[in-house]
Amino acid sequence: MSSRVVALKTKPRGRKNGGGSGSGRRGKASVAGIVQVLRERIARQDIAPGAKLGEQELAAEFGVPRTRIREVFGILESRGLIDRIPNRGAVVSRLELEQVFHLYEVRAVLEGLCVRLATENAPPETWDEFVELFGEPMDDYVRRRDFDSFIVVYERFRHRIIEWAHNPVAARMLDSIYEKTNVVIRRIVILPGRAQEGLGEHRAVVAAMRAGDGEAAERAKRQNLYNAKETLRRFQKYVI
Repeated sequence: MSSRVVALKTKPRGRKNGGGSGSGRRGKASVAGIVQVLRERIARQDIAPGAKLGEQELAAEFGVPRTRIREVFGILESRGLIDRIPNRGAVVSRLELEQVFHLYEVRAVLEGLCVRLATENAPPETWDEFVELFGEPMDDYVRRRDFDSFIVVYERFRHRIIEWAHNPVAARMLDSIYEKTNVVIRRIVILPGRAQEGLGEHRAVVAAMRAGDGEAAERAKRQNLYNAKETLRRFQKYVI
């Protein structure tokens, strides 16, 4: 593991009109707010696996006591995002390949469930937007290798499914899985042929949802994720 301490950039803090010291801003950042920022940085690998999180540096960045950062570390550790190692401190967890495969298996079940629930709960016309988006617009993104736009549409679809599934337990579990596998998801998309294959699979999901066939939509979504896992297995040395 890397032993470096992550240097986090901070923006200069200006004073409010009328004076007053910057110390008045201490303690403003909430535990939940800091957790969310660090979750996003870890998910995007702005903080790399194996990197050490500096308690003092984070306390200075967010203007909070170190005790609050320790509380943040406890939450991140409980989510499996960091490890707290004696005499080393907090280190960003490394995701092993077998863990990724296990997460994809669970994700297939949970996303399949949410797709079925969303199909049952939402009016069929809810999915018209995605019937259109998964047509020519997504074809164009694949042709131009505009994977950022491709993923934006995919994420929009995923959020809509979670919204209509009305299952907060599944939503929380999937949220935990996504934050661990976000970078892997992006790497799989750019593998040879995977974007086009995934697009065809998503069209099958959307078509079943628009037709109101929850069971067919669930099967199609599970198959989509099993195929993504197999693509990862074939190209694993280039991804993990």
